[in-house]
Amino acid sequence: MQKLILPNIPGLHTIDVYESQGGYKAFRKALGMKPEEVTDEVKKSGLRGRGGACFPTGLKWTFMPKQTTKPKYICVNGDESEPGTFKDRQIFEFNPHLLIEGTLIGAYAMGVTTSFIYVRGEYGKWIRLLEKAIADAYAKGYIGTSILGSTFSTNIVVHKGAGAYICGEESSLMNSIEGMRGYPRVRPPFPAQFGLWGCPTTINNVETMCNVPLIIDHGWEWYSKIGAPKHPGPILVGISGHVNKPGVYELPTGVPLLEIIYKHAGGVPGDKKIKAVIPGGSSTMIMRGDQLEGACMDAESLKAAGSSVGTAGLIVMDEDTDLMKVIARISMFYYHESCGQCTPCREGTGWLWKILKRFEKGEGRAGDVDLLMDIANNIEGNTICALGDAAAWPVQSMIRRFRDEFEKRVKTVPPRMEQEAAA
Repeated sequence: MQKLILPNIPGLHTIDVYESQGGYKAFRKALGMKPEEVTDEVKKSGLRGRGGACFPTGLKWTFMPKQTTKPKYICVNGDESEPGTFKDRQIFEFNPHLLIEGTLIGAYAMGVTTSFIYVRGEYGKWIRLLEKAIADAYAKGYIGTSILGSTFSTNIVVHKGAGAYICGEESSLMNSIEGMRGYPRVRPPFPAQFGLWGCPTTINNVETMCNVPLIIDHGWEWYSKIGAPKHPGPILVGISGHVNKPGVYELPTGVPLLEIIYKHAGGVPGDKKIKAVIPGGSSTMIMRGDQLEGACMDAESLKAAGSSVGTAGLIVMDEDTDLMKVIARISMFYYHESCGQCTPCREGTGWLWKILKRFEKGEGRAGDVDLLMDIANNIEGNTICALGDAAAWPVQSMIRRFRDEFEKRVKTVPPRMEQEAAA
C-alpha cells in the first residue's frame, strides 16, 4: 500500500515541500463545499477514531450543534501516554502539516473558532516542531482571519500537557486546558454540548485528523475501500517488544497480526515462539501467542478475538517472558496514574499491584488469583472514566489466558499458616 500518512518524502515536515506534494489542496477543496457536505463526506467514508474507542468520526462531528451563540472548539488529543504507543510523535516530526490540514477541515466543517492540539508534556522536541509548522501555516494564510480570501476564520493553539496519563481522557484533557486539575468529568453533559469553558467541543485523536484530508482529497468511496470494510483506512501500527525491527508501520486496517510481526517487523529474535501479544497498548486485553491465527489489526477482528485495537500499539513477548513481571509492571503504572477521584480505581489499582508483586516474587497465596479477579471486576465499569477499565482488563485477561502462570507462583504453605496469613 502507498504510504498516505507517513510517506517517505524528504523534507515533508516543511510547508514548501508539503505544498509541492499537494498539501492543503484538500483544505482548499473543503472551503468550496458546504460545511455539512464536508461532515457528510467524512461520515460516509467510515473513518473511525484512532485514539482507542474507534467511534465513527463523522458521526461525532454531527453532535456539534449548528445553532449556538457560544464559540465552538476542537481538542486534538496528542497526549499519547499509553504504554506501547508512539505513533503520534512520528506525525509531529515527519508530517505535521497533514495534522494541521485535517484540523482546519474539521474546524470549517463544524464552525470552530479555535482548535487546541494537546501534546504530551514530555514531548518537548515534537512540541517545538509542531509549533514551527503552525507558525509557517499562519504565515502562508492557512490559519487566521479570512483564510485564503474566504469568510472562514479560525486559530490553532498548541497546549503542552500536564505530564499525566489521565489527561489523555477527553474530559480531563479539557480540564487541563482550562488550568484545572486533570479530573475526568461526570457525563452527561457531553463535550459536544458542554465542553471547554462550557462551550461545544469535539475531541479527536491526532491520527484521526490526519485521515481527514485524504478523504476530502480522494473522496469517501476511495477511502472506504482501503483495509477492513467496517474499519477502513490506513492505520499506524507501533510494534515493540521481542521483534527484530520495532517501529511504526503504516498499513491498511485488517492486516493479520502474524503478518505484521513476521513480515513487517522481521519476526522474533532467535526464532523463539511468541508467548503473548498485547495488540493495542497496555490497556488492551492480552492474547496468547497460540491464539493469533486469524486475528487482524482492526476493531471487529480483535473484538472477536477477545481484545481490542486500542491505539494499535502492538507489544510482542517471546517464550522466555516473565508474564508476572509484565502484569505487575502494567498494574503499577495504572496505580501510579490513577487520579484518585473514584474509590474503586484509587483503592483497587493499589491492591492489584500489591497482590501481583507477591506473584512476581513467587509468594502468591492460595485464593489470590480469585481475589485479583474479584478486585478487577469491582473496578471495571464502576469509575467515571475508562482508566479503571484499563487497569482491570489486562489483569482479567492475563488470568483467563495464563492462569497456569499464576498457579506456578503460589507459595505452598500449611493450611493453618495460610489461614493465619489471611487473618
